[in-house]
Amino acid sequence: MQTDFYRIKRLPPYVFEQVNKLKAQARAAGDDIIDFGMGNPDMPTPPHIVEKLCEVAHDPRSNRYSASRGIKGLRKAMAGYYQRRFGVELDADSEVIATLGSKEGFANLAAAITAPGDVVLVPNPAYPIHAFGFILAGAAIRHIPANNPEEYLRQIDRAAHHSIPSPLAVVVNYPSNPTAQVVGLDFYKELLRIARKHEMWVLSDLAYADIYFDIEPPPSILQIEGAKDIAIEFQSLSKTYAMPGWRMGFAAGNKTLIGALARIKSYLDYGAYTPIQVAASAALNGPQECVDEIRAIYKSRRDVLVESMGRAGWEIDSPPASMFAWAKLPEQYREHGSMEFAKQLLVHAKIAVAPGIGFGEYGEGYVRIGLVENEHRIRQAARNVKKFLSTRFNEPAEL
Repeated sequence: MQTDFYRIKRLPPYVFEQVNKLKAQARAAGDDIIDFGMGNPDMPTPPHIVEKLCEVAHDPRSNRYSASRGIKGLRKAMAGYYQRRFGVELDADSEVIATLGSKEGFANLAAAITAPGDVVLVPNPAYPIHAFGFILAGAAIRHIPANNPEEYLRQIDRAAHHSIPSPLAVVVNYPSNPTAQVVGLDFYKELLRIARKHEMWVLSDLAYADIYFDIEPPPSILQIEGAKDIAIEFQSLSKTYAMPGWRMGFAAGNKTLIGALARIKSYLDYGAYTPIQVAASAALNGPQECVDEIRAIYKSRRDVLVESMGRAGWEIDSPPASMFAWAKLPEQYREHGSMEFAKQLLVHAKIAVAPGIGFGEYGEGYVRIGLVENEHRIRQAARNVKKFLSTRFNEPAEL
């Protein structure tokens, strides 16, 4: 019986598994781990959204199959969000589709548009699904260094010119996970020029559009005239409304890409539970003060993290957006790498972070810190770090 499955073979060992094993062992031993490793929002979902879910769930009709594209009211709410937030007009029937979180939508679009051997340009470092959605679909991935947006644009043009066959698509993610970098409309204008020149689709992940600090609200690529001719954008309610477990996101933009995603999804799911979709509509259409409050919590945590870790001897650049800090390794650990530093930090300081190498080869030298612990816990983590950094490098941490 065959057990060497084609798609499983294309997936490398999970880089974060080493840290996860150490974390599980520590917790099993009774250790209190301060966990910055996963971008898992810890705040409660705003009450009016939960109340709408409960209200609709009491209606027996809501327990039936839903619609894989999303119910009409939800798609209209999503289009309404784009009009208010970005000034972008969308046809709720042909240019918007609900997804089970942005991750599902991204992976299913990759399956819908990719044939084995197609080339896709993806940033590196990057959120893993940006590459592995296409790897699972059989594509050939060309990793483009994305240590800063300007470099990424230059490398996209160069890579597209020298790729055989010509790339099918290019992926962008700003505000970025994991680097927290942001871009303006000029970036998207140049990206679209390059994409048209090389006849590429543009896939934009805008999951952190509403988590930003001390800057203008991050723009959408769809604000650029003509962008809908070649671009699709993914959004998520997970961070904006503290709804990660609800698994609600959406895609907007090019009709052909939306149609391809809808076709694939029609074979795979019946959409999210209807009460969740109605509650998501209430989130998008309802009062937005909760978004401001959630953003303020992340900003306060960011400020405490940067200030307290700095006093502990670990200088961390202040992220302008997202729920992450992209932190360069302390100097004495740089030669040992991000994986070993993350393991040492877990074993000796009881702090979990995500090693940068898990986001691609160009993530080496960094760790990602999620702003998912309260300010008291962040300060405790800084005290642990101060003690940890005052000792010499420990022997490699054992699994």
